[in-house]
Amino acid sequence: MRPYTLAGKKDTRSGFGDAMTQLGRTNPDVVALCADLAGSLKLGTFIQENPGRFFEAGIAEANMIGVGTGLALGGKVPFVTTFAAFATGRVYDQIRQSVAYSNANVKIAASHAGITLGEDGATHQIMEDIGLMKMLPNMVVINPCDYNQTRAATLAAAAYQGPVYLRFGRPAEPVYTPEDEPFVIGKAVRWSEGTDVTILATGHLMWRAIRAAEQLESEGVGVDLLNIHTIKPLDEEAILASVRKTGCVVTCEEHMMNGGLGDSVAQLLARNFPVPQEYVAVDDRFGESGTPAELMVKFHLDTPDVVAAAHRAMERKKQR
Repeated sequence: MRPYTLAGKKDTRSGFGDAMTQLGRTNPDVVALCADLAGSLKLGTFIQENPGRFFEAGIAEANMIGVGTGLALGGKVPFVTTFAAFATGRVYDQIRQSVAYSNANVKIAASHAGITLGEDGATHQIMEDIGLMKMLPNMVVINPCDYNQTRAATLAAAAYQGPVYLRFGRPAEPVYTPEDEPFVIGKAVRWSEGTDVTILATGHLMWRAIRAAEQLESEGVGVDLLNIHTIKPLDEEAILASVRKTGCVVTCEEHMMNGGLGDSVAQLLARNFPVPQEYVAVDDRFGESGTPAELMVKFHLDTPDVVAAAHRAMERKKQR
């Protein structure tokens, strides 16, 4: 297992906010737009230091996408920000036609994604957003795992030329990736090497996958664990190299089983190297109100679920 140090807990949205503060000081072309949720997106310091580079769109997300596209075509680097439910489903037509089709340099920064939004319930707990975004031509889709990686991913998104969907969350989660680790779009990060089972995790599920890998290794199971922080472009080379070594795979994500990381991996393997695959994901249902921890357990997205999925994958491999 790759060595790591726990540095407390912080929400990934704060990683975005702190990166925006840095970008405000270092890149004069970066601007921010928000749909009446600047506090939730942690944009306070950016706004205070750069009042002329912040645009409050109000509860008019479709208009915000259009304004952001215009700013991009005018040479700015706009980050359009709101909750993930509003950043994707509510404005899909505008993103498709104005951003993706035009290959505009717009960064869609989507907070409060997934089941860990918690008490706000099903209407706000979007778990289809990765699928919606990855189907769009030209769109990069990034789902970082902790505060440090979200901060680094935001900086990388600003430097990338083209549309980016950046997904992050509300709750405080463990901080365990190195503070100074470079973020390379489309390149997986290896956390452990083994020959028994591949585990591919993204976003908040990465920490659960690390804990699961530690438990499995204590049982004598060799785990090949990869952090797939970029859903599109997928690191196909790293994934195929891993599954050719282990012969089975578990995909872990805080997203619908349909359309997410697992779906992308399944398509890759079907074309190149079919192996038994198990999913740790939401199985075709809406969320509900509860604490993030309660919901992760109820929706089978916790560490024991990753361990169980790994055992199922290995058992299926034996039966082939």
